[in-house]
Amino acid sequence: MVVPMGEALHNTGCHRPVLRLHIVGSKNHGKTTLIEQLVPALKARGWRVGTVKHTHHRHELDVPGKDSHRHRMAGAEPVAVLSRDLVAVYIPRGRDSSQEPYDFLERWFDACHIVLVEGDMQARGAKIEVWRAQLGTPPRAIEDPSILAVVTDDPVCVQVPVLPRHNLAPLVSWIEQLLHDSRANSQPEPPSGSSLPPGN
Repeated sequence: MVVPMGEALHNTGCHRPVLRLHIVGSKNHGKTTLIEQLVPALKARGWRVGTVKHTHHRHELDVPGKDSHRHRMAGAEPVAVLSRDLVAVYIPRGRDSSQEPYDFLERWFDACHIVLVEGDMQARGAKIEVWRAQLGTPPRAIEDPSILAVVTDDPVCVQVPVLPRHNLAPLVSWIEQLLHDSRANSQPEPPSGSSLPPGN
């Protein structure tokens, strides 16, 4: 199932859909490294790429004692940090567990063609699994129908496409086709440098 970055993108009709693709897999299977390699590879073909790191752990993203943290502790929300090169905004998630977090984020990713999310197995949307046999855990694709492909150099028996890990080109082309399919309803032109021919 291909799901846009946020449902708001899908429902307004004002935007082309931003494809959200989750890179999933058990710990130490190589999710972060794959994303590090996919971002420049997709950008080299003309796609605008954003990323999200998902974690189930509760993290304090700010530094206790810093001015911005003190602002938050005083009750301000949101709190922003503005430097010469970067902007960071701290916004509480809230307690409404029914709120789709990617709807909340979509305004900042509106200019992207694709957003790669590291992790978040429970989210709705398309996923690819990074898998290494030597770590001893079975591929999740065996039981999870939201996983559309497995990326591995090891022999594996699954009912979805298996793409090589050592050679990124087939995976990038597969993602490009997913992008093309997700944008077909709005009949977009492929970006400059894309390997997809118009109308294919």
